[in-house]
Amino acid sequence: MPAIASALRGHPLIQSLRELKGNPRISVWTEIMFGLPYNLFAPFASVYMLAFGVTDPQIGALASLGLVVQIFAALVSGAIVDKFGRRLTLFVSDLLCWSVPCAIWAVAQDFRFFAAAAAMNGLWRLSNTAWTCLTVEDAEERHLVHIWTWISIFAFCTALVTPLGGWFVGRFGLVPAVRGLYAFGFVMLAAKAVVLYIYSRETARGVQRMEETRHRSLVSLLGEYGSVFGQVLRSRPLLAALSLMIITNIYTTVSGSFWGVLFTRKLGFDEGLIAVFVAIRSFVMTVSFFVLGPRLTNLRRFRLPLWTGFGIFFVSQLLLVTMPPQAAALLVLSVVLEGVASALVSPMTESLLALSLESKERARISAMVYVALLVAISPFGWIAGQLSAIDRALPFALNLGLFALGLLVVWVIGRPGVFPPAPPPEPAQTE
Repeated sequence: MPAIASALRGHPLIQSLRELKGNPRISVWTEIMFGLPYNLFAPFASVYMLAFGVTDPQIGALASLGLVVQIFAALVSGAIVDKFGRRLTLFVSDLLCWSVPCAIWAVAQDFRFFAAAAAMNGLWRLSNTAWTCLTVEDAEERHLVHIWTWISIFAFCTALVTPLGGWFVGRFGLVPAVRGLYAFGFVMLAAKAVVLYIYSRETARGVQRMEETRHRSLVSLLGEYGSVFGQVLRSRPLLAALSLMIITNIYTTVSGSFWGVLFTRKLGFDEGLIAVFVAIRSFVMTVSFFVLGPRLTNLRRFRLPLWTGFGIFFVSQLLLVTMPPQAAALLVLSVVLEGVASALVSPMTESLLALSLESKERARISAMVYVALLVAISPFGWIAGQLSAIDRALPFALNLGLFALGLLVVWVIGRPGVFPPAPPPEPAQTE
């Protein structure tokens, strides 16, 4: 036991967690307060909508509606974050985009309620820009991958409690149980916003931008986005990171909307078992972060983990498309592979994007990057809904094509000249 404890203390992830201070530290730790409620209600979102008569195409339309709102939120987020500060913007937008939608979902009656909640939830891109700036602007580059890894660990390891959600569904029925989970989400996500606001501080760059924009209107700040978008188009690292984000976000949209539908309606499993398989995936991801994480600390060597991750993703989706009903062993294998692939791909793509953002204009460039991202992925919720109406395995066939494209993209952006070379190590100090 002492040897195990010593090994854990020396693990790079543990060391980085102990070294984090200020905003990066509180941002990482409060992800537990987000992940716990989110991973309790999210696995049941699609089947909860089905229980109110929402159809597969309508589920896809709701996903696309949320993405359209995200485009607007991302577009204005840079100017709002600069003018009102990272910290205040994050507090207000977290309440609007998470707590309020949870309240609406908790009392939903039909498609209109879900549309209203989807529109409010789409504002999370405003929250995301503020949160990203607050988290990374005062962080050291050497901690970036580990920051994203810990955020993923805290977000996904909390999904190990999702079987509790399955127990509630089995004990009280789908609709009453999920209503309760959404009510719990309303309370927890509001508390998370308050805690993060109290214990964070405005970043140095945030204070500077607030002063620079004090006497500027939001309209005038938005008017400068043309030149900012030009910076995005001229940045090969940003375009490379954006291409990876497009692929992973389409996958997230498709799987988040239709995995539960495939699980219950095509594969024939009970709704309460959704949480068990989500917990398995989260457990595998958490273990993989610790096992694979130390090999992902060098952002300049991203090709092998991304190639491997996209290849594993491809196999996991192929299993979903081809497996027969009630094939529990194959479904477990698919879920395990997804967990491993996510641990390889997610922290690296997020870190590459964070590394590529120019620090002086991080808020506005980040906003434009996410606008471009959302414009690219917004049709795919609707597309996946139409595919699911034909055959509920077809959205995952779409994922197969995405991950095949991802392998090609990694090869293209891995060529010399796309990302700048690593800075040379500083010479050793001598007496």
